[in-house]
Amino acid sequence: MKIVIAGAGAVGTHLSGLMSKDHQDCTLIDEDEARFDNLDSECDIMTLQGSPTSIKTQKEAGVHDADLFIGVTPEESVNINACIIAHSLGARKTVARIDNYEYLAPHLETFFKKMGLNSLIYPEALAAVDIANGLKLSWVRHHWNVHDSNLVMLGIKLHENCEILNKPLRILCGPDDPYHIVAIKRGTEAVIPSGNDELHDRDLAFFMTTKEYLPYIRKIVGKEHYEDVRNVIIMGGGKTAVRTALLASENMNVKIIEKSEKRCEQLNQLLDTSNTMVIHGDGRDISLLEEEGIRNTQAFVALTGNAETNILACLTAKRLGVHKTIATVENLDYVSMAEELDIGTIINKKTIAANHIHQMMLDADVSNMRSLMMMESDVAEFTAAKGSPVTQKPVKSLGLPFGVTIGGLVRQGVGMLVNGNSQIEEGDSVMVFFHEHNLKKVEKYFKSGSIW
Repeated sequence: MKIVIAGAGAVGTHLSGLMSKDHQDCTLIDEDEARFDNLDSECDIMTLQGSPTSIKTQKEAGVHDADLFIGVTPEESVNINACIIAHSLGARKTVARIDNYEYLAPHLETFFKKMGLNSLIYPEALAAVDIANGLKLSWVRHHWNVHDSNLVMLGIKLHENCEILNKPLRILCGPDDPYHIVAIKRGTEAVIPSGNDELHDRDLAFFMTTKEYLPYIRKIVGKEHYEDVRNVIIMGGGKTAVRTALLASENMNVKIIEKSEKRCEQLNQLLDTSNTMVIHGDGRDISLLEEEGIRNTQAFVALTGNAETNILACLTAKRLGVHKTIATVENLDYVSMAEELDIGTIINKKTIAANHIHQMMLDADVSNMRSLMMMESDVAEFTAAKGSPVTQKPVKSLGLPFGVTIGGLVRQGVGMLVNGNSQIEEGDSVMVFFHEHNLKKVEKYFKSGSIW
């Protein structure tokens, strides 16, 4: 596949790294040549200095025979115009990063396709979906739903009161048990567990289960004392905060603390129909947090543009008794530090956007792809095509690559766990956990016509 990316910012460089690992024919365009210095030294792609909206530059990049053109510069208008030009020059498919939520309205989809834009990406909206899902379960770090929660994947931080510690997984996760452990993060190590592995205190364990067993999982991991989220404080009133507040459950009371008085006025207009209170102030002010009921708050979400501020604010919230903390950390260099500090759930909207775009490039039917940054791994929902290799043999005989595990599937609206004897069928939606470099290998199992 030939891919052209316009914009060597955080999203563009992250995408370039993913393309390099997949050995794709990729060209990265940016007006500022210095931005190419941010690329990984092992990233094997072409770079081209020039304007993304220049016809000459796009022709030099070979857009006329590109399978995909991606506009992810910081400027929405540049991305849209670049995609329109790329489409006119012959690019088969285009994707533009946008900042205007209005453009995502379903009735505008045909309008933009006629202009030459096949897909629009709004990173703040994608991040807000992840945050809103995380708020639904106060006792988990990561939460993914498959097909209306018929299948659920949970990332849970374990502590010494967890009753399933220090026992071989072959005893805990038999064919008839209601959950599987599909991955473990232990310190800096990512473990794809076998039957002899055990769970330890401070592990971040990833459970695959079905929705009816959520109370049971909550009990065995020792999280029953965590209150369900009713009160939420959000620090920072940017676009992600607005989308999060609008997506929050009706039974949640949301407060947004914003430093800018002008922005507070805008927030009151944007959120006048939601159950949200806007407060003018500094979310780092402990006396203000106390005044706004931080000790009776079940979730604290730090969404300022400063990673250090968000990390410190979440640590403060935890010290004040908040169980559920979420922080946006846009500087990828800080992600591992934030994880070591145990601040809670970490959101990086740039990697979320990059992975959303990445799944569009695959030949297999894949959706709901999520990056587990601290594990250099991904989880994704693949649909088994007719005649695909994954449907030909039981799971234990598929010869899955090391670092790949299948946790569960949804068949005709019913979620079920997968074991070695399970037989995947055409049309099944299958949840797969894999290390980043295994994506193309996994894809082949779900494509029709693939060769073993």
